[in-house]
Amino acid sequence: MNLTAMNQTDGCQEYFCPERSVSLSVYVILYVAAAAVALLTVCGNLLVIISVSHFKQLHTPANILILSLAVSDLLTGLFVMPFHLTLLIESCWTSGLVMCLVFNFATFQASSASVHTVALIAVDRFLALHSPFFYSEKISPTVNCIATLFNWLLLLLYNFTLLFFNGNFTDVMCLGQCLCIIDGVSSVIDLLVVFLVPCSLIIILYTHVFVIARKHVTAIRALQVHNSRESSKNRTSDKSERKAAMLLGILVFAFLLCVLPYYICSLVIPYSNDDLFYVRDVTVIFFFLNSTINPIIYALFYPWFQKSLKLIFSFKVFNKDSSLMNVM
Repeated sequence: MNLTAMNQTDGCQEYFCPERSVSLSVYVILYVAAAAVALLTVCGNLLVIISVSHFKQLHTPANILILSLAVSDLLTGLFVMPFHLTLLIESCWTSGLVMCLVFNFATFQASSASVHTVALIAVDRFLALHSPFFYSEKISPTVNCIATLFNWLLLLLYNFTLLFFNGNFTDVMCLGQCLCIIDGVSSVIDLLVVFLVPCSLIIILYTHVFVIARKHVTAIRALQVHNSRESSKNRTSDKSERKAAMLLGILVFAFLLCVLPYYICSLVIPYSNDDLFYVRDVTVIFFFLNSTINPIIYALFYPWFQKSLKLIFSFKVFNKDSSLMNVM
């Protein structure tokens, strides 16, 4: 892309950003709302990243994946939301070539990383409940760190290749525009890689997770073992795993609720005679709002996050050995 002034002989019509159709006060309100949403997304996910990174008690396999999800959501809040919301408000790209490239790449990387990380969370919870002995012996924070890093690197390579071979880094772009051109074949491949395969995996695995969790509850109630200390430990462990599965299930449900409308709209638009692009703009907003919702879910349902917030806002994280504090 080359976002420079061009004349008609260069293939671009003379372009001016459209005049504002509403009052200045309305635009101020829109920008304040957009800034508030982006700031909430950045601050919320930054707090999650600080909590999981700082407190050693939170260095669990599941929380490593939550950390990865928070990083992708932070990327959305920093590089995707502000520019996308500005583009919707102004109906014109005013941020220049470099930020257009950053915006497009960050959009693809953040969205694909979010979907794949949620799929990894589903795999993690399925293994924890379906094969608890294998999970406790083989799955560690280090293993999930390696899996997460490998996932991010593969997606970086995939997204760069997808954008490069579709000319998004080399083709000329007219003033006031920041388009992302993807051909038909690449669109199908991207739909499979970023949406259909991981989301199908998420739905299938979480269906199994809830079935297993329900069977565990029934079995434990039927056994009614009260005297054995070892049995008590097992029940506590099972209860913890089921609770983690249920809470992460809420996270996954909110995720699917936000992203499904966008991908359904993307599937329908090419085969529809109606102008549905304004509908897609709305679904894109819901897609990005998931990055804002995730920290709110943590704050409402995760006691460790609530305790971490108290320690962060009281500046106790700066105390010596604060990383060893009990936040569970």
